[in-house]
Amino acid sequence: MSTTSLSPGSLQPTLDQVVTRPLLRKKRLVLTILISILTLCTSLLLAFHAYIAWTLARPHIDPLHSDPMRAVGLPYSSVTFPSLNGTSNLDGWFIPAPSDKTVIFSHGYGGNREELWVPLYNLARELHLQNYNVLMFDYGYVHPGNERIMTGGIQESQELLGAVNYVKHLSSGPIYIWGFSMGAGTALQAALQNGTDISGMILDSTFMLNPDTLYHNMKQVVNVPKFPSLPLVRLFFPLLNGVSLHEVPYKKVTSTNYSMPIYFIHGTEDSKAPYEMVEDIFKVQTDTQSKLWIIPKAQHELLYRAEPKKYVRTTLSFLNGLTSTATTTTASATAAVAAN
Repeated sequence: MSTTSLSPGSLQPTLDQVVTRPLLRKKRLVLTILISILTLCTSLLLAFHAYIAWTLARPHIDPLHSDPMRAVGLPYSSVTFPSLNGTSNLDGWFIPAPSDKTVIFSHGYGGNREELWVPLYNLARELHLQNYNVLMFDYGYVHPGNERIMTGGIQESQELLGAVNYVKHLSSGPIYIWGFSMGAGTALQAALQNGTDISGMILDSTFMLNPDTLYHNMKQVVNVPKFPSLPLVRLFFPLLNGVSLHEVPYKKVTSTNYSMPIYFIHGTEDSKAPYEMVEDIFKVQTDTQSKLWIIPKAQHELLYRAEPKKYVRTTLSFLNGLTSTATTTTASATAAVAAN
């Protein structure tokens, strides 16, 4: 029998293989785990911002709690009318008065025609006492189960103009819009499209869905970095909702000199819309009847509650001043025609 002697060097490749293979397997395992964690984190990040974009277009809306008669004793009729572009139908209440002047309430995001925290019923009663007709209506995204979504004023401005058109068929008198939060921003968008049928506006806590206010409000919910959170939400919004926030004309809204008098009211402690934006809009207005009231320490849409007596006095004084001017102008025009 012959035996082969093995030198220590001849065992070295076998030892390398024994050591290297477990290391490679361990590295592959670590790399796989890292890739899995990265994929999971990326998926969670994308899903989180997709959820924000989805819920932003579908705010929770409480059901109606009352009506003008039960709340403040005002007779009313239930009405339905189409948006100006005919793509949605709106429901509302019309509170008649013995005059031809009308105020249309434009409610804010997350609210309905009641907007109890403002509170709209109280304002409707004050307007009725001053002989203003009042139209209170819900924007199309309000009703439960409705396929309509909130579009930041793109479709809502068409619905507000539908309300203006509806009132025009009821009365030949002046039409005023009283907007709150996003309803005020929507009123400005509507005025860009049709300034001739709107005789004046009162804008409480004006909110525009621009990139800065969108991010500002996202931070109220969760403290996320501006990048990549803001671009991701703006990316997912049209993918999930069929409409792009880039269509909101916020730059034109904030730089336009409007053809009607506007009373801007805002609070310094507004956590949703900075009051500096309203100050900038007011600076470019040239109508001498336009006004600005910045209320110290007042919060978003709680301006009435901050200064209830002064709020009612100044807003009604503004409207009555516009009505008097319109009446004088009409009377002068009638006299001139008669003289000729």
